[in-house]
Amino acid sequence: MDEKFNVLVVDDASFMTKAISEILEADPDVTVVGVARNGQEGLEQIKRLRPDVITLDIDMPIMNGIEAIRHIMIESPVPIVVLSSLFGDGSITFEALRLGVVDFVAKPSGAISKDIHVAKQQILDRIKLATSVNLENVRRVRVNEQNVRETLEDRYGFQPLEYLVAMGTSLSGPNTFIRLMTQLSPAMPAAAVVVLEINSQILPAFVEKFNDFVPWKVEVACQDTVIEQGVCYIHSNEAALTIQPNDSGEPAFNIAGPVERPLDTFFSSVADVFKQQAIGIMLTGYGDDGANGFAAIQQKSGVTIAQSIETCVYPNLTDNAIKCQTVDQIVEESKLAEAIENIIS
Repeated sequence: MDEKFNVLVVDDASFMTKAISEILEADPDVTVVGVARNGQEGLEQIKRLRPDVITLDIDMPIMNGIEAIRHIMIESPVPIVVLSSLFGDGSITFEALRLGVVDFVAKPSGAISKDIHVAKQQILDRIKLATSVNLENVRRVRVNEQNVRETLEDRYGFQPLEYLVAMGTSLSGPNTFIRLMTQLSPAMPAAAVVVLEINSQILPAFVEKFNDFVPWKVEVACQDTVIEQGVCYIHSNEAALTIQPNDSGEPAFNIAGPVERPLDTFFSSVADVFKQQAIGIMLTGYGDDGANGFAAIQQKSGVTIAQSIETCVYPNLTDNAIKCQTVDQIVEESKLAEAIENIIS
């Protein structure tokens, strides 16, 4: 017998709770077990109804979404898919992902969107994937705000660029990536680039806030930007990212349209440009992308590292690369930074 997924909808707008419930209940695999008008009511319903996953708005009275996430993940952990119009606020997007939500889905046209049905399939896909998350590996990232008065030389090192730390992930990846970058020292002759599954509308605000909490300088990867040491570049997998030498022979970004396998495309280009100085990192995620790109890095004598499946929120990406025998090292999440630094030192 097929098991249905029980979903709790938390949103203070009656139109939204009705619209989201209709979208979910149109799928035979989903049952909406309840609705809540704010975070406090949602927390009470989670404890009573024990849903498999919740959708959560951010802008709500009494207890907003961010406060609710903090309480939920401590008192009654459950996979959370944030569905909000506040994707332009860097503090909110960063906090939600740092605290361990499975995904942050932007409402198509504001808080009382009349075309939310445009996002129907994305919402359904995220809800279903969220039910398979390894909740034991979801936890908040502890961060410390950086000293913005610190000189760039002290913070980034200004060393020559030798290595590229190329990271790939998909669903649930931002939380893991945030944690890794708080632990990884920028005082190396390296830059970091990550391709992850994040809405491109959310990305600039996310990066702006992220930059306040890690020792790296964090930027959105942009067309023709020359890669610099001490900088961490972030790119959404909604578009293809490759690295190519510019007219001066410097490694720079090229951004094209969507591709079916963005991680393979990205890792392969990293191998072509950085060769033995390429370090490929596969983090938690859903799907089977990236293994062929890892093979390209190995062929050019670079190093490939996969996060151990035991520490992944979703093990699919790393498990596939391991089974394809394109992984040189399998490392648990807490030791990834050390493994990267050992290769470069």
